[in-house]
Amino acid sequence: MLFVIDIGNSHTVTGLYDHDQLVGQWRLKSDRDRTADELAINYSALFAMTGIDKRRITGIVIASVVPILETAWLSCCREHFSANLDHPPLIVSAKTVSDLIAIRTDNPHEVGADRLVNGIAAWERFRSDLIVIDFGTAITFDCVTARCEYIGGIIFPGIGISLEALATRTAKLPHIDVSEPSRRIIGTNTVQAMKNGILFGYGAMINGLTRGIAREMTRKEEDVQVVATGGMAALIAPYASTIGHIDGNLTLDGLRIIWAMNQTP
Repeated sequence: MLFVIDIGNSHTVTGLYDHDQLVGQWRLKSDRDRTADELAINYSALFAMTGIDKRRITGIVIASVVPILETAWLSCCREHFSANLDHPPLIVSAKTVSDLIAIRTDNPHEVGADRLVNGIAAWERFRSDLIVIDFGTAITFDCVTARCEYIGGIIFPGIGISLEALATRTAKLPHIDVSEPSRRIIGTNTVQAMKNGILFGYGAMINGLTRGIAREMTRKEEDVQVVATGGMAALIAPYASTIGHIDGNLTLDGLRIIWAMNQTP
């Protein structure tokens, strides 16, 4: 079995694959104070709850944007989940995926591992010009050509950050829940106005940026596939007509693909 680990700023998403089948998936907060032993206790319990024997793990692949947690996870995997590994844990970086995707940016080594993973996963699925949107702590747009070249993208504050800023930096605006859909742009009360600002505002921004990026990438906008992932993707998609596909497991599948390709002679 393959243990895949995506360490993000807010959450760490992990999965277990039995060949190509995702048989277990977990999402926990990315606690920077967590030790290797604490990680091992948590995940040993989660495996046991799912009826999975950790001794079946023969491969581990990690993508991380939090260096201190990457160190803790590496120690955890080596000490507690390495009994039957065929190879040492694979850390995703510009170097380790250089044979899978060409990075055409000013500084390839500063591109986040999760962005490369998403680009590879989406390209393996569509084999076309791509815009991959990841709705995480930050919202990232990643642009991949039909030749599997990563050419750059956009980063801007995520929905959670914007909501927190509204509630904490203004005197009278409350914390709100944006999970309920909205049908009208004009809000008739403060909470509705805030919710509509997030839903319709981010939707319009996604549409505008996607169309602009597509025009820069190719003369035919319709040839660019737009794939969304991340916790807020399904929430914003109804307000962003340019999003063509939603894949909640894009990053995990990308880690599986990268592992498989790195094992091929």
